[in-house]
Amino acid sequence: MESKLVIYNTLTRQKERFEPLHAPNVGMYVCGPTVYGDPHLGHARPAITFDLVFRYLKHLGYKVRYVRNITDVGHLEHDADEGEDKIAKKARVEQLEPMEIAQYYTNRYHQYMDALNVLRPSIEPHASGHIIEQQQLVQQILDNGFAYESNGSVYFDIEAYNKQYKYGILSGRSLENIKDASRDNLDGVGEKHNQADFALWKKAQPEHIMRWPSPWSDGFPGWHCECTAMGRKYLGEMFDIHGGGLDLVFPHHECEIAQATASMGHQAVKYWMHNNMLTINGQKMGKSYNNFITLEQFFTGNHPLLEKAYSPMTIRFFILSAHYRGTVDFSNEALQAAEKGYEKLTNAINDLGRIQVSDKCDAETERIVKSLRQRCYDAMNDDLATPLVLSILFEGCTIVNRLLDHKATICADCLKELTETMRLFAEDILGLQTETSDSNDAREAAFGKVMDMVLELRAKAKADKDWATSDRIRDELAAAGFEVKDTKDGVTWRLNK
Repeated sequence: MESKLVIYNTLTRQKERFEPLHAPNVGMYVCGPTVYGDPHLGHARPAITFDLVFRYLKHLGYKVRYVRNITDVGHLEHDADEGEDKIAKKARVEQLEPMEIAQYYTNRYHQYMDALNVLRPSIEPHASGHIIEQQQLVQQILDNGFAYESNGSVYFDIEAYNKQYKYGILSGRSLENIKDASRDNLDGVGEKHNQADFALWKKAQPEHIMRWPSPWSDGFPGWHCECTAMGRKYLGEMFDIHGGGLDLVFPHHECEIAQATASMGHQAVKYWMHNNMLTINGQKMGKSYNNFITLEQFFTGNHPLLEKAYSPMTIRFFILSAHYRGTVDFSNEALQAAEKGYEKLTNAINDLGRIQVSDKCDAETERIVKSLRQRCYDAMNDDLATPLVLSILFEGCTIVNRLLDHKATICADCLKELTETMRLFAEDILGLQTETSDSNDAREAAFGKVMDMVLELRAKAKADKDWATSDRIRDELAAAGFEVKDTKDGVTWRLNK
């Protein structure tokens, strides 16, 4: 099939016509979460971005194998080659098995992605389930002379690689710049030939919980290995799309390219796609910056920066209202605008069933309705221009409102076309499903707001030493089914069902 879709390829730094290697089959790999904490808004953006890609490619008739990994081992603190594994650290703090942590937060990730109407991938491999494949990758790189063993660890030899290939083709960084940036980093000093070299396999220290036997040591794979090994296993030695956040271009995706080339003689990906960052006051949102807002907090409104709770579809609309390659800065004003936009769109779609048909359309209605579908396709085909798609759909909303106000007329065929176009692009492709006002999320948000107010009154009573009022509030809440506990970290509550 001939594709009209054009996407931006980070590797070539230009838009390119999407032409799959083996049409109608498409292979797409996207970097998934490291599962050691609740998903936040920064996790939602790549999930929604590549859900959009997945939906649109399937709509165009492609048979898509979508692989999105779960990182449950090997991702060390600060994305470095030293320090504690992020999941092992969380397990130590909470006195749980690392796989308990990984499973719990994987379940939580799925729960919130489902709420955002993000489709499940075709395959969701775990790094810990593919240790053998990662060891095979490391051995191939060693056999080809692009890695070395040192004290039980194996490191990628960037100098040796750069003599035959070029390290830095994705990020545009030169080897000298990378080496200069690495000189202040003493991680692995004494083990690495060059501080810019990165770990393929790490020997586990005695206190390191997550470890596997290997030809080199009892240890664990480097963070970058999993995606190269699992992408190759499930999508072959060359596949169409590799996606992820812009923050992964360097070093993660750069290292993936080097690993694939060092093991196979060529890199594995035709199109590299990256969504831009979500920021708060201009700074990237993320756990390492301690400025993130979890999706649960968005859905309940329980965060100091939030003026109210925002529904999952408001969050999805907010993300889609910006182009995936543009930066999005968090603000309550932007979220409230997204909430109004989402309501306007869904209200118009729901109102389509109330429109009365006429024998013929007025000229303006017919002109807009008959151009709507193709204009939406043109916007999507131009590197997934979702803001433009939404603006075109809002023109459809205006038509709906004019028809309801009897300021325009529409024939049966045009009403059918308008309905199909609005539902196709809003619901099927953009994934903006209708939410009901009595959803569990909305009820929990309402409970949260009321409880916050009541507990503030109780706290004031306690501060005033008005113990009778404080106890009465607690007892009345208990009678209504609310359990209130005073802990060293503050007051907690839950509704007993």
